[in-house]
Amino acid sequence: MESDKQPSRRSRFLYHWFRRETVMRALKVAGIVGPILTLINQYDLLLGLDFSPKLFFKIVLTFLVPYSVSSYSAAKTYMERERS
Repeated sequence: MESDKQPSRRSRFLYHWFRRETVMRALKVAGIVGPILTLINQYDLLLGLDFSPKLFFKIVLTFLVPYSVSSYSAAKTYMERERS
């Protein structure tokens, strides 16, 4: 007996999250928004050349936020298009 099991919503979401188009778009968004947010949030430390592991971690998180938002919205959009 063959199984006609559909992929779960989670697996479809992850598939769309890691699609090449999604990753490339999210990298572009993070590359534009990340530096702007970093300057807004960390300008005093950057101007004072006060670099530390803590600052590096904050900068990585600052780039991760727009990347994640872009990826999430793209994956959700792809899933909604599947339903139509």
